[in-house]
Amino acid sequence: MSETSQQVYDFSVQTLSGETVSLAQYRGKVLLIVNTASECGFTPQYAGLQALYEALAPRGFEVLAFPCNQFGKQEPGDAQAIRSFCDLRFHITFPMFAKIDVKGPDAAPLYRFLTQEKPGVLGTKAIKWNFTKFLVDSQGNVVARYAPSAKPEALRADIERLLAA
Repeated sequence: MSETSQQVYDFSVQTLSGETVSLAQYRGKVLLIVNTASECGFTPQYAGLQALYEALAPRGFEVLAFPCNQFGKQEPGDAQAIRSFCDLRFHITFPMFAKIDVKGPDAAPLYRFLTQEKPGVLGTKAIKWNFTKFLVDSQGNVVARYAPSAKPEALRADIERLLAA
C-alpha cells in the first residue's frame, strides 16, 4: 500500500455519459479496472470481461472500463460512439467511464495511483498498451496488475480468491 494510504475509493471519475461519480460507491467489492479501446487487437477481450462480470457480479465483483486513445489511436470515437460499439458488438453491461489518458503528464489521477501501487515489469510505472488490468480487493487495495495479453478468463481464479476472502 502507498505511503499516503490512499485507496481506489478516494477517486472520482466521469461516467461515459459525463456524470462525476465517486469510486467509493464500489467499497466492499472486488474490482477489475481496465483501459480499453474499440479498434485494438485485444478488443475481443470485451467479451471475456463481460462473461466475468455476468458470472461474478452477484458475488460482489465489478469491471470498470476506461476507454483510452493513447495507444495507436485505437479509441478515436466520442462517448456515444464508444457506448454504441460496446452495446452492439459485446452487449456490455459493466460500468464504462469517460475516455481518459492513462500515462504521461495528463494521466488521470486514478491511473497515476494504480501505476504507483502496482508497477509493471522491471518496475516501470507506465501503461504500455490497451487492456492493461488492475485487480483491487474489497478493501480498496491494488493487489495485481496484468499485461494486455492476459485474457480475462485467466484472471478468474485470482478474482475468486478475493471474493472468497
